Amino acid sequence: MSQRLPQAELCWVGGAHARAARLSWRGASGHHRAVNEAGEPKLIENKLYDELAIGDSASSERTLTSEDIALFAVVSGDVNPAHLDQEFAATSRFHGVIAHGMWGGALISAVLGTKMPGPGTIYLGQDLRFIRPVRPGDRIVTTVTVKQKRDAKQIVVFECVCRNQSGEEVIRGDATGSAPAQMVRRPASELPEVMMRRRDCFDVLIRDAASNEPMPTAVCHPCSATALAGALEAREAGLIVPILVGPEHKIRAVGEQLGEDLGGLRIVDVEHSHAAADRSVALVRAGEAAAVMKGSLHTDELLSAILAKEGLRTDRRLSHVFYMDVPSYPRPIAVTDAAINIAPDLQAKRDICQNAIELMRALGVETPKVAILAAVETVMPGMPATLDAAALCKMADRGQIKGGLLDGPLAFDNAVSRQAAQTKGIDSAVAGFADVLVTPDLEAGNILAKQLIFLSGADAAGLVLGARAPVVLTSRADSTRARMASCAIALLYAKAKRERPELFK
Repeated sequence: MSQRLPQAELCWVGGAHARAARLSWRGASGHHRAVNEAGEPKLIENKLYDELAIGDSASSERTLTSEDIALFAVVSGDVNPAHLDQEFAATSRFHGVIAHGMWGGALISAVLGTKMPGPGTIYLGQDLRFIRPVRPGDRIVTTVTVKQKRDAKQIVVFECVCRNQSGEEVIRGDATGSAPAQMVRRPASELPEVMMRRRDCFDVLIRDAASNEPMPTAVCHPCSATALAGALEAREAGLIVPILVGPEHKIRAVGEQLGEDLGGLRIVDVEHSHAAADRSVALVRAGEAAAVMKGSLHTDELLSAILAKEGLRTDRRLSHVFYMDVPSYPRPIAVTDAAINIAPDLQAKRDICQNAIELMRALGVETPKVAILAAVETVMPGMPATLDAAALCKMADRGQIKGGLLDGPLAFDNAVSRQAAQTKGIDSAVAGFADVLVTPDLEAGNILAKQLIFLSGADAAGLVLGARAPVVLTSRADSTRARMASCAIALLYAKAKRERPELFK
């Protein structure tokens, strides 16, 4: 199985003082310039061919990190498991993960291009031997020495040696380059900080869910390529046994478009999307399906059938939960409600909190920390969201909301950043550690969730709770992976509800 590479993101970092100093040295190209502690530019300069003498040398030092290996794999596409797969590498002859050989070759190139001869050097060739593996934590000193000069074309041959912290040679060989033709002395460009963000939370979620029996699921009106593909992918992953409900001729046409054989799948033929919603609900009521999955129909069509007198409603208000893997946050987080309750009152918010708590407990969070969001972290009579937040916390104290730890009102920064909360003097077990974010209304929730998805690169799975069965509610813009993750949390939720009813009291 090929390795799934992490995403790499580049960002300029530093405090306000450092940022101001850097920006003052922006060149005509707009690149950031490296500065020293005094805020002065670090200079980079070269040596021309005539200035080089046999025996001249230059060195650099770098300690290899696991992130270096991952980033080199991202840039090069080299996913050899010897570099990325701990389990595989442990059984290899190297007894652990090692760096790509050309990572060391890149160190040689860096010395030639920045130190000797420096800027303007044209790297023409190399002949290297890789003597010992380099592992994370190894400190590599790279030295290049002028070995030969060829006057005709100002070509220089360099002897290159890389040694580890024990003085052992790990790379040795020759590199050939054309020395610079013009003198260069200019401020060095500052490199951005690279943040490696592994995206395996949903992979683990899907794998854990697939270890259970797949869940019979009524897939309502899967009449688009994305909707049908999502259901079929979830079936292939062992998450659901799909029951396709909708106009059969449309479903089969989409299957042909995808090149999928629908043989062996149950198709319940109905006229249109409204009928598909009614029949999907009926399948759950009859015990033939344990969940409903939204296909290519409007959300209100499906919810109308669920909320009908003969539908799946309970005494609990329906609410939507986005279960999200945000790369910059250390744990999965739930955002609610971003899709159903437009302007929930206090009782609706009570149910919204309880639904989210039960989902997180079903997914293994013993006591979810719930942050009730507002624009500020103090109770203000003129801001109803802060009054609701305070009331919800007191309701939790009185046992009207169970299983979670609530705090609010909390501004968003206080909910997700311990440092921000401490700066504002907020002493809270929830602040900075939130598992659930409860937003004041649908607009705030929808904006927050989509910002996390489209600006922060978050993965998001969607589920509607509060009915007799979980409802996989996905967007037409959702990826197949998001649909699979939504099926996974629905399966785990339904399993917990069946096997651990004490979580739902």
